Amino acid sequence: MDASPARALPRAAWITALLCSVALLSGCSRSGPAPASRDDVTATRAAAAPLDASDLQSQYEKVIKEVLPSVVQIQASQDLGSGVVYDDKGHIVTNAHVVGSEKKFKVTTANSETTLTASLVYSYPEQDLAVIKLDKVPDGLKAASFGNTDKVAVGQIVLAMGSPLGLSSSVTQGIVSATGRTVSEGSSGGGTGATIANMVQTSAAINPGNSGGALVNLDGQVIGIPTLAATDPQLGGSAAPGIGFAIPASMVKTVADQIIQKGKVVDSGRAALNITARTVVDSDYQPAGVAVVSVARGGAADKAGLRAGDIITRLGDQTITTITSLSEALASERPGQHTKVTFLRDGRTTTVEVTLGEQ
Repeated sequence: MDASPARALPRAAWITALLCSVALLSGCSRSGPAPASRDDVTATRAAAAPLDASDLQSQYEKVIKEVLPSVVQIQASQDLGSGVVYDDKGHIVTNAHVVGSEKKFKVTTANSETTLTASLVYSYPEQDLAVIKLDKVPDGLKAASFGNTDKVAVGQIVLAMGSPLGLSSSVTQGIVSATGRTVSEGSSGGGTGATIANMVQTSAAINPGNSGGALVNLDGQVIGIPTLAATDPQLGGSAAPGIGFAIPASMVKTVADQIIQKGKVVDSGRAALNITARTVVDSDYQPAGVAVVSVARGGAADKAGLRAGDIITRLGDQTITTITSLSEALASERPGQHTKVTFLRDGRTTTVEVTLGEQ
């Protein structure tokens, strides 16, 4: 699937905002020995619908009131993105493609117009995550609560919070459309080129500027960091409405904790063959495999006997035709796991077992 980062937004923009209202309608179940008349049922539904809608609206408002103060706007020299306050020491987690190559940032919180300054702690493009830290922590700074990714279920109502198109403290609503998605982010247009596993797919609108913000459940917990919006090649690469992706909270916590405690990521949890490689094409100019350019000494591929010039065509039970397909196949694996690699060497097909290394 093609996807592009819901990336930082140029500060100068003309914006037309369209506000849509959603009507909620609920039915009711019949009880008692006697069947209710049509008038009774209509009257009961009329009474029940406003109550249910009001309850849901109240829950939305409660969650927004609790979480939105923890969602900030991040301004680099030319671009805008979003971030989530990670702890009371001023650490903010965001996307690597939001910070780019910069080291200093301006930050605005939801409940203040005062501009704060922040510095980069560490950026980890391989997972498109980064941590920055406020130079001075303001009074009342509130850290967000991160949820358990294992409990995220398809159909859950979620809210996406951030600064889409530069509109700070904006909230959109949707559901969890799917879990466990592996998505490759383009390297053009500001993306890092990362292949990210176990992403949460959502119908909540994710637009430029939402990157690094919060995908929140109705318990007020951040379950993901909005990062990508799917693109439709038939629409010229435009964003496909209602298909966005968020990095799961479990991975966010794993990466952020290492950055805060050690200053960098020391245990990525990402499997690798420890090679450099490139996509090769066949006589019809169609992708046909991944050619090994070099092998890291002592790495997974080296120990399995792969060498420069080999063309990888399968990893486990997945066909490999491009660098992206290899990255996506590895994304579902873990370091230390055993898998089979099939490759071509001098016109002959060979399969070997590999103990995967770490990226």
